[in-house]
Amino acid sequence: MSGMNRLRTILVVAGVLLVAPAIAGVAQPHLGRSATPSTGTEITVTGDGTVNATPDQASFDFGVTTQGTTAAEALSRNNSEARSIIDALKKAGIDASDIQTTQVSLWPQTSSNGNTIVGYQASNSVQVNASLAKSGALVDAAVGAGANNVDGPNLDTADKSSLYGEALKKAIADAKVKAQAIADGAGLTLGALVKVQEGGNSAPPVPMFAAEKAAAAVPIEAGTQQIQASVTVTYSAS
Repeated sequence: MSGMNRLRTILVVAGVLLVAPAIAGVAQPHLGRSATPSTGTEITVTGDGTVNATPDQASFDFGVTTQGTTAAEALSRNNSEARSIIDALKKAGIDASDIQTTQVSLWPQTSSNGNTIVGYQASNSVQVNASLAKSGALVDAAVGAGANNVDGPNLDTADKSSLYGEALKKAIADAKVKAQAIADGAGLTLGALVKVQEGGNSAPPVPMFAAEKAAAAVPIEAGTQQIQASVTVTYSAS
């Protein structure tokens, strides 16, 4: 074979060898790459729910303030008066576990120019929790036993936890209605619920009381308490 023909043969073989890797490269997948799915549309809204309830619990602060020429005398008188009030509350049907001392104080009283101590004043306060039905009788019993400071009532509902649960259900339903309205307005189909967060942008549940108290017979009206809940929810949409 002449030199020219041998050179042509080598070139042809080399060309075939060079083409093969190119074809193999086209046929084999690129295992090092992965496709990133596109992020779907989401709708986030806040829902609110409110449940009205009639309070059935009441709490009061009953206190007594006494004076004495000495600190010991003022405190001794106060101790006696406070014990009488506590005993009267227990006789009215209040358990000891529902009576809690909240303040004991003693301070001097001075002359008009503030330079001379002319006596002492002592104070003792207890907080009482009871059913609303007993609250009027409690005020009468405490005042009759010597209480000269009365603060209350603070009304509440014993079953607040379950009522708050009902308010949460209403808040979630409210949020779904809003999300559906947004989806309809945007020409989207509302999908699954993907996230729920309690609280949202609203204030936490705050009781709202309506009560009335008169000095003569101490009537106490329960009024209405609102249990409020708020949630922030996110739905998928397409």
